[in-house]
Amino acid sequence: MTANSQAILSSLLDAAKRAGADTADALFVENVSASVSYRLGKLEDVERSESADLGLRVFLGSRVAFVSSTDFSPEALAALPERAIAMARLAPEDKFAGLAPADRLAKDIPALDLEDPEEPAPEILVERARTAEASAMAVKGVTNSEGGGASFSRAAVALATSAGFYGRYAGTSHGIGVAVLAGEGTGMERDYDHASARHASDLRSAADIGKTAGERTIARLNPRKVKSQSVPVVFDPRESAGLVGHFAGAISGSAIARGVSFLKDKMGEQVFAAGVSIIDDPHRLRGLRSKPFDGEGVANRRRELVEQGRLTTWLLDCASARQLGLFTTGHAARGTGGPPHPSATNLYMEAGAVSPEALIADIEQGFYVTELMGMGVNGVTGDYSRGAAGFWIEKGKIAFPVSEVTIAGNLKDMFLNLTPASDLVFRHGTNAPTVRIEGMTIAGA
Repeated sequence: MTANSQAILSSLLDAAKRAGADTADALFVENVSASVSYRLGKLEDVERSESADLGLRVFLGSRVAFVSSTDFSPEALAALPERAIAMARLAPEDKFAGLAPADRLAKDIPALDLEDPEEPAPEILVERARTAEASAMAVKGVTNSEGGGASFSRAAVALATSAGFYGRYAGTSHGIGVAVLAGEGTGMERDYDHASARHASDLRSAADIGKTAGERTIARLNPRKVKSQSVPVVFDPRESAGLVGHFAGAISGSAIARGVSFLKDKMGEQVFAAGVSIIDDPHRLRGLRSKPFDGEGVANRRRELVEQGRLTTWLLDCASARQLGLFTTGHAARGTGGPPHPSATNLYMEAGAVSPEALIADIEQGFYVTELMGMGVNGVTGDYSRGAAGFWIEKGKIAFPVSEVTIAGNLKDMFLNLTPASDLVFRHGTNAPTVRIEGMTIAGA
């Protein structure tokens, strides 16, 4: 279907215009995925799926409707425009709906090297999963396994609009992960490791992933309780990226337009400590969330969302930009069955100047977080309260594992009291180095 996507979308848009649409756009998404799971030395599952989905959005004045289909027969495609127009006539008016302005559309489609030409054979996926679990189980003290897994996927996206835009891109993803347990009875602990990459050549080795998972699990054995107190909290990169994600949600144009963000009045102001910069880069080569244009065909580019602690922009699609009287920033994301919405791409906090060891060296008593539980984050007020596990810091050193505590604060204060370390590594769609936050509340024993 990929080879015919432009012809299918163009035909669909022409039919929508004939049926009465003022304007329209259409999205084609094709996916192929394969995965295996391996547990306790035995292959458990081998799966493969293929899918293709088509979405049509039509506008009648300020009314809009969406239809989607996985049926690509001539009869099904012929019925979509008429069905969409009938729905649009019944839809409420939306004065902010509409196609992207022509002058904002992408003129050039950059090559981002997102697609690995080689799809791994099932035997390769099995070997990756087997190696990851075997390496984790080989760590002394590991007693059980939740399983190792390996996956591969390829996705192609094509977008066309009645204004004449057409763009297509495709990408692949390789993944490996494993989770194991250590200890016995009520003293058991669990941890994991995983990695993903666009190209197999960039993927961490399965043996390294397994070894890290096993070592992390052993390190968590025999955790202690700590008393309630206020101390510096240091977030491991596995969890510090979540703080950047909370920030992205708070500057989403839809949240700002509705007035439901704790940063709604902070444009141009200092929202992070001086020295903190946060970047969104949709054109990062081989980036896990890279794309050459956004979900409305708008040209996108690298943006510094926070510059030396100062908030510089919202994340905007066309609808939220119109609500705010601004221009889209090229951050629209969408599926085939609904409207676009603002979303970040390759989002990261820039590395700081000091090493993780130097970041904790002067902490007399503190908490190093390696795992967070629960969803106690209020996007309206910024209140933050989550279950946590990790390690206690004494006199600048990791001292012993800690579990069953809650860390609490407010994201506005946390951001302003945040210091990043120098260990930024691009592993996921959202990334951050180790970060330290002063004066958080620990609720313990």
